[in-house]
Amino acid sequence: MSAQFDLKAFLAQLPHLPGVYRMIGAGGAVLYVGKARDLRKRVSSYFQKTSSSPRIALMVEQVERIDTTVTRSEAEALLLESNLIKSEQPRYNILFRDDKSYPYLKISGHHFSRISYYRGAVDRKSQYFGPYPSAWAVKETIQVLQKAFRLRTCQDSVFANRSRPCLLHQIQRCSAPCVQIIDAEQYAKDVSDAVRFLRGGHAQVIQDLEHQMLQASSELRFEEAAAFRNRISALSRVLSQQAMDTGSDIDVDIIAVVARGGRICVNLALVRGGRHLGDKAYFPRHVAEADGNDGETTGEILEAFCLQHYDGGFVPPLIIASAEPDSPALLEWLHKSAGRPVQWLLRVNGQRRQWLQMAEQNAQLAIARLLAEEGSQRSRTRALAEVLGLDGGGSLAELRIECFDISHTMGEATQASCVVYQDHAMQASQYRRFNIEGVTGGDDYGAMRQVLTRRYGKLAEQAQEGQGTGLPDLVLIDGGKGQVEIARQVFEEIGLDPQLLVGVAKGDDRKVGLETLVFPDERAPLLLGRDSAALMLIAQIRDEAHRFAITGMRAKRAKARNSSTLEEIEGIGPRRRQRLLARFGGLRGIMSASVEDLASVEGISRTLAEEIYRRLH
Repeated sequence: MSAQFDLKAFLAQLPHLPGVYRMIGAGGAVLYVGKARDLRKRVSSYFQKTSSSPRIALMVEQVERIDTTVTRSEAEALLLESNLIKSEQPRYNILFRDDKSYPYLKISGHHFSRISYYRGAVDRKSQYFGPYPSAWAVKETIQVLQKAFRLRTCQDSVFANRSRPCLLHQIQRCSAPCVQIIDAEQYAKDVSDAVRFLRGGHAQVIQDLEHQMLQASSELRFEEAAAFRNRISALSRVLSQQAMDTGSDIDVDIIAVVARGGRICVNLALVRGGRHLGDKAYFPRHVAEADGNDGETTGEILEAFCLQHYDGGFVPPLIIASAEPDSPALLEWLHKSAGRPVQWLLRVNGQRRQWLQMAEQNAQLAIARLLAEEGSQRSRTRALAEVLGLDGGGSLAELRIECFDISHTMGEATQASCVVYQDHAMQASQYRRFNIEGVTGGDDYGAMRQVLTRRYGKLAEQAQEGQGTGLPDLVLIDGGKGQVEIARQVFEEIGLDPQLLVGVAKGDDRKVGLETLVFPDERAPLLLGRDSAALMLIAQIRDEAHRFAITGMRAKRAKARNSSTLEEIEGIGPRRRQRLLARFGGLRGIMSASVEDLASVEGISRTLAEEIYRRLH
């Protein structure tokens, strides 16, 4: 606690009112954000002689001041706490990984509606169904709708410019409204049936299809009757596989919190339109040992999860949970977020009980899987540290490894990647890409020199000035003696110890497990063998660096080609380029078009069409 901060006087001045408090550490860093029904009682509890949690006790030792904000109610405090946690990411708060937004299934407002996978903000022009627990669940549902209702999935620009049915129509996955094989009225009915199916009206949809099949059969329209039969079969198959189908229109979230082996898992299962869509496991960060007496309560973890998960997202009318939230204010906050009443149930029977039991079981399995993976990773980290004589500052979890890879295609779009391994896992948020400039295409040595200088130049200066450096304990170079020699020269030039460097040379025929470790000094190359746990970890890090470099290089190359290929063709100005892109829906569509198709675009002559075709193939 700062000497200028009079804790006793500060606590005495705190009001007995609801609000939010922020524990501030050195340099103004926010250590912890909390809400309170009574600010004086809650903040004072942190400075009692006995602390309920070693983690919180460690945090209190670092506090230099405390900021407070009074609110009108505990619910308002909860909302403010949520916003501050999201913006500040305090290191001692329970945090759930900031995942991408949940995926939805979208039915567009187009007069011939399109079904598609969607992430992002929703609008009123289209209909959205979900959220779904995974991209796989959305895509599986789209496949069902294609088989049963034959709705289109193509983009509007492609739809508007089709002259003949696509392959999806030929395999009976689309009714081809683009070329009027189905009229608007019948297509709209198919869309309506799909919406009813997604909202839980499964039985009624199948009954209507059966009636249409029998009617077509009685009128000797056997091909049409067979099409209805196939639709019924597709829907029946998916419903028979969906053992958790309720047969009713209901949206429910099931939340189970399970602690085991010092880890906590929050498992979220989603029911939409009466169909159980699957679940997703979350593992919070900054949580005390879950099995000990000093861990956070289940209610605290539930509250933290709900604040972060439902903030700005869909809140269902019913939540089934394995415990009560820590504060009644959470329910009030959920009501306001949803704009309608939200029911929170603990004691449930029948099918709802099955849902909760299944969520708890899946949470147990997810923790077991995580613990097994973590145990394996720890053993690999330990093996690598022993082989190379690393100590990671006394803790294997602190051991930091950075790995570099250079990627290009025939010298084009050269990029270098840097990936990070720490705390027994790849740290994707710390990955970096470097665009290599001023180096001859294909000069991997020059690219390696540039990226190492850019990555470690300033860090080396800070180290020489005695400042915190963030330097890794090990730098892996994807390459043999040549690349390692370049890296050694760079490290000596900028004042870093070349002993940090290790090259990973590919074995004979580039077979996995035959890699050789190359050192920058007089040590002989080291062949660990395919069964070595240390080599498994090195291969994992090296492969991740290669994957990260390849994806960046391809994206850079595609961007360069997409923006320049058409512009480089003489006679293609902005207006003609816009017409081509609008007609064929993008560069890929233009590349697949024939000369005749290209010549049919306004302003494109036969000669120019032939030139476009030649340049793109």
